Amino acid sequence: MQKYVVGSVRQDRAADGPWLDLEGLVQVELASEDAVHLIEAALLPGGEGGWRAAEPGEQTVRLLFHKPQQLRRVRLRFVESATERTQEFALRWSRAGGRSFEELVRQQFTFSPNGATSEVEDLQVDLPDVTVLELAIIPDQGRGEAYASLAEWRLA
Repeated sequence: MQKYVVGSVRQDRAADGPWLDLEGLVQVELASEDAVHLIEAALLPGGEGGWRAAEPGEQTVRLLFHKPQQLRRVRLRFVESATERTQEFALRWSRAGGRSFEELVRQQFTFSPNGATSEVEDLQVDLPDVTVLELAIIPDQGRGEAYASLAEWRLA
């Protein structure tokens, strides 16, 4: 008997890395930030509690890279354990300094305190020369009174 493995099985890296150290690589642009839940808590290792907007409604967070980056993996983690709501997010990237964007993913997810309390998107990508990553969050499709939040955003 002859055997040929025709598809390669790709081993994912460990869930905790290795990740880019964003502290020296990006400038962060955002419209709203809760004083207790700063964006650094979502972007940097060891951050506790993640980021949260200071005001309800749609929010956009942009990572502006000092130098173009090659990205192979993007991981987003959202957590909501108190309120039932349907969130939508869109992740876009630019190699043109933000003058034009390509959408990577658009996703809706319903959080429920008695069911699903977290959403993880772990994307394997091949993005050359990334200058800007943009994350737009609509925290509640129905009511609009929810606060956008992000537990973790990692890049490799």
